[in-house]
Amino acid sequence: MIIFLIILALLVILGILSVKIVPQSKVYVLERLGSYQTTWSTGVHFKLPIFDMVRSRVSLKERVVDFPPQPVITKDNVTMQIDTVVFYQVTDAKLYTYGVDNPLLAIENLTATTLRNIIGDLELDHTLTSRDVINTKITSILDSASDKWGIKVNRVELKNIVPPAEIQNAMEKQMKAERERRQLVLQAEGRKNADILVAEGEKRSQVLRAEAEKESLILHAEAVREQSIKEAEGKARAIEIVQTATARGLEMIKAVDVSKSVISLKSLETFEKVADGKATKIIIPSEIQSMAGLLASAKEIVNGSESNSDESKTEVKHDNKEK
Repeated sequence: MIIFLIILALLVILGILSVKIVPQSKVYVLERLGSYQTTWSTGVHFKLPIFDMVRSRVSLKERVVDFPPQPVITKDNVTMQIDTVVFYQVTDAKLYTYGVDNPLLAIENLTATTLRNIIGDLELDHTLTSRDVINTKITSILDSASDKWGIKVNRVELKNIVPPAEIQNAMEKQMKAERERRQLVLQAEGRKNADILVAEGEKRSQVLRAEAEKESLILHAEAVREQSIKEAEGKARAIEIVQTATARGLEMIKAVDVSKSVISLKSLETFEKVADGKATKIIIPSEIQSMAGLLASAKEIVNGSESNSDESKTEVKHDNKEK
């Protein structure tokens, strides 16, 4: 009975050990009597005790491996240190288990040799500015070479590129000189643009001043022309009024039938205004001369009569005195 219980316990333990549960994103490689039997995917699986054995447990997740810096030489004989980062994933657990003894070491060495081959065809400046090209080439070469290992290389990145110290100093000086050159170019372009803007502003201001002067002259000319027109219209109106008044006066004189003596008297009045002492020469019409003679004769007669009256008055005074 004890032996039976022991055997039963052993069978239960072997049955428990024969049940295998494969978790997500993993596969088990199963061997039977030392040879490959099958690959278990996610789920519950049973194996034969003693005869079957799980050879390896392989993860199907994408892995990231950071390899240490590798010395490489460029085409122009510059030695630098470059470290890489490889992203890979197992696609075939059987090939991954039996294809290569140490997959990570194989990928590391293949990455280093491939990197040296690619960098050897490039110069220093091209190496520093062609990371994408280098990454693409390394990824393509590693992916093709690792297919027989059941590995898919998804991506390779150059993490750091470290040139020698003297090259770094030279690069820094070159970069500083380039930045100073760009600064000078930018300053020159700024001064040039400023001068152009100032010149354009002065040109524009001169054009505006010329247009303003032109408009001012046009407005002044129009104002003068309008003033001249108004003055001419005023003078014409004044002449018209004077001529109208003169015509009316003549019509009135003609209507009242003025005698010749009145006309002569008016002529004398006009002559008096003319002979105000300002004119050096006076032309006297013949009619006025005859009138002047008549007036002189009349004046003498009047003066004579006045003298006679005066003499009579003095005689009367003398008689009175004597009396």
